Amino acid sequence: MHVRSLAVVVLTLCLAAPAGAQEQTFPPSFRTQNIATNGTTLWVRTGGKGPAVVLLHGFGDTGDMWVPLAIELAKDHTVIVPDLRGMGDSAKPAGGYDKKTQGKDVAGVLDAFKVDRVDVVAHDIGNMVAFAFVIQYPARVKKLVIMDAPVPGIGPWEEILKSPLLWHFNFRGPDVERLVAGRERIYLDRFYNEFSADPSKWSEAARNHYAAIYARPGAMHAAFAQFAAFSQDAKDNQELLAARGKLTMPILAIGGDHSFGPTMAVVMRAAGTEVKELVIANAGHWLMEEQPQATVAAIKAFLGSGK
Repeated sequence: MHVRSLAVVVLTLCLAAPAGAQEQTFPPSFRTQNIATNGTTLWVRTGGKGPAVVLLHGFGDTGDMWVPLAIELAKDHTVIVPDLRGMGDSAKPAGGYDKKTQGKDVAGVLDAFKVDRVDVVAHDIGNMVAFAFVIQYPARVKKLVIMDAPVPGIGPWEEILKSPLLWHFNFRGPDVERLVAGRERIYLDRFYNEFSADPSKWSEAARNHYAAIYARPGAMHAAFAQFAAFSQDAKDNQELLAARGKLTMPILAIGGDHSFGPTMAVVMRAAGTEVKELVIANAGHWLMEEQPQATVAAIKAFLGSGK
């Protein structure tokens, strides 16, 4: 499907898409369980029936961000939604926050559900975990959706790092946790506000929901560890890409027009042979919170029916 025809389908589906309120609670039809994988334990939600799709969240939220998309995809897909290592309700081990290791976490979750091949949808740090999973296990992935965040070591990574908006990529050291402790809501609000086209799209309920989760013991330590691993991630990704070659599955690269926009496609064309570009209007980084209807519609149009 060409980008223009994809956009037409997205516009059509938007008319029938869910209202997209920031609901962080999965419906009762979704099951939750701890899955032991790769030396840790991930909290995983599953629902629906049909071909499998795994949804990978990023920093500032958890797998709860995917509720509107998960509900729609579960109509004709088996939807698998983990919290990443150290985040949300998943275990918080001392190490393993490089994305190569976390890619193996995802493979272990799929093995636990006896899923051989899967579509992958990701956002933010989830992009980085998704790429590490896909480049290590390309035969297991049918389609890949990457949303509004770079991939370490891939494409214009070094130029992207120069942006002052990304100061938090290198915010670390012996005092960072002490500085943020008890101020998690203040810290997270920086990202919700500065990375949004319209910060009012972030509801108070959603902000408080995630702030409470990131205030749990060990949560910010693990979050900072995700960023601290970026240098290793860049090295690993470059080595894996050089050894295995470009990804050949269809890739949809989505960016908010007030955020990464078309740069997402530039990043992924450095690592993939079949990349479709889509820019969501009136959106910053937080696509699921700011423009849920358009984002859900775009992903559904790209993945197609699971029937």
